[in-house]
Amino acid sequence: MQHDPDHFELLGLAPGFAIDRDALDRAWREVQARVHPDRHAAGSAQERRVAMQWASRANEAYRVLRAPLSRARYLCERAGVDLQVETNTAMTPAFLMQQMEWREALDDARSGRDAAALEALAGELAAARRRMTAEVGQLLDEKHDYAAAAARVREWMFIEKFSEEIDLAVDALAEQD
Repeated sequence: MQHDPDHFELLGLAPGFAIDRDALDRAWREVQARVHPDRHAAGSAQERRVAMQWASRANEAYRVLRAPLSRARYLCERAGVDLQVETNTAMTPAFLMQQMEWREALDDARSGRDAAALEALAGELAAARRRMTAEVGQLLDEKHDYAAAAARVREWMFIEKFSEEIDLAVDALAEQD
């Protein structure tokens, strides 16, 4: 019985968080060149359907592996660790305190219509994202601690969502001016 390859196998890449973006792009283009439905336009309906399915799978693999956060989530899930994003909101006390500080800073910047404060907060979140990327990469690739990585991925997801809130606040402030 043939097994379906995972995203890394499908694209011919070694599994891991650290990924060469150029190699990923090249691998995706090579797979697309082989399976793109246009290459199978003269084939039977079944051949065209199979080509469409493989092209779709290749696109999904590329989408997941291209973004660091989704790649980290995928690696945790691939290792059998359920991120429980809907039910597990447990985070370290230090991160919960950081969340409260960020929320207060956002509220203050909004109420004070302070674009500079919003920009500073966005910079702080960008730095937190960089630290999180490095830490999750180390947990996944060096320590192979998928449970700890999953906990940090949940925190990273908060950072991404909160960054979107900051962007919306910046946009709202710009519209008011």
